[in-house]
Amino acid sequence: MSLKKELARKIYRHAEHTFPEESCGYLVGDYNYGIYNVEKIFPVDNSQDENRSRRFLITPKQYLQAERIASENGMELLGFYHSHPDHPAVPSAFDTEHALPHFVYIIASIMSGRAKDMRAWKLAGTREKFIELDMQPGKTEGEYTELAEDRREGA
Repeated sequence: MSLKKELARKIYRHAEHTFPEESCGYLVGDYNYGIYNVEKIFPVDNSQDENRSRRFLITPKQYLQAERIASENGMELLGFYHSHPDHPAVPSAFDTEHALPHFVYIIASIMSGRAKDMRAWKLAGTREKFIELDMQPGKTEGEYTELAEDRREGA
């Protein structure tokens, strides 16, 4: 999966801004040669009514808006991002139960209000678990962790 560091920074900023609640948004780009190329992100309001620190909701209206924006930009809706306040960037059981197939999911871990880590996931064909995707150009989790460390230091 290709995610420019500039877009990773925007995801982190959104997640830090909404802390201690979960942030969410959608990922737009293209899918070529087995690689998700995220070209744009679009933050959306978390429409969850309850337990917003552990749940996010993208409404059907927001989903249709994402499809429309992707189409208008000559791209496709690739998936979604959300944050995990004070939890690791690993899909929860709830995430697994509610994920849609064929989409990529980016999870940003925000610890005590500051960016910690970011990882990308795709639902396995069996829908029972997620498979972690390699994030480019941050070829390893460490590069996105370093980006989070830069955010913590005010860079």
